[in-house]
Amino acid sequence: MHYEPTPTLKPHAVLSGLEAVVFDFDGTLAELILDFAEMRRLVARTAAPFLSAEPAPGSTPVLEWLATLAAEAETLAVGSGAALTESALAAIEAMEVESAARGILFPFTRPLLDDLRKRGLACGIITRNCSKAVRTVFPDVDEHLEVVLTRDDVPRPKPHPAHLLDAIRRMGVDSRATLMVGDHPMDMETARAAGTRAGGVASGRITLDALSASGADIVAPDCAALFKPLLAPR
Repeated sequence: MHYEPTPTLKPHAVLSGLEAVVFDFDGTLAELILDFAEMRRLVARTAAPFLSAEPAPGSTPVLEWLATLAAEAETLAVGSGAALTESALAAIEAMEVESAARGILFPFTRPLLDDLRKRGLACGIITRNCSKAVRTVFPDVDEHLEVVLTRDDVPRPKPHPAHLLDAIRRMGVDSRATLMVGDHPMDMETARAAGTRAGGVASGRITLDALSASGADIVAPDCAALFKPLLAPR
């Protein structure tokens, strides 16, 4: 399916007429420190028995790299691709849950979500993290959002637009009146492909300038600052 990207909006229009907000999780609503270089090395070690040699980690995102390795393993032995995927995902999940146990929600997260919902906005989360990790750091997540879709819940996680579009469908809102908020260029890519508005926050590892360059319609230091104009007393 082909998705038409959303034309960039002027910042003052981004928060106008919203029906829903979909948030990324890590770095956007919570502080979780994951060493992705170590995660790639972990996948490489896990993949080695299924391949002719241990693969060299590169810059490809972990989930996409794992899919490539699994496809290669499958050419060497039928069924090994699925076995590699299962083993690697289990190792990745263990690393994510360990990180989540040390992670924290940003102080503004629960109040912000509740304030947005009081304004009549549906709120959701889409994340490439696993469900156990999200619920470890945010055990009451379902009390504050209409929908939570981790990578465990979808066949194709972001940046594929289906991840975001599934959340939008479940909330019953218009994609054009939805704001996707995240701390990474991948979130801006997802928003553009799904036809939503895009908000970038520098509460992770990416600068405001980099988020703007990646297609954000509006940027702010964090989610609290991004929604301040909308939630300010009238």
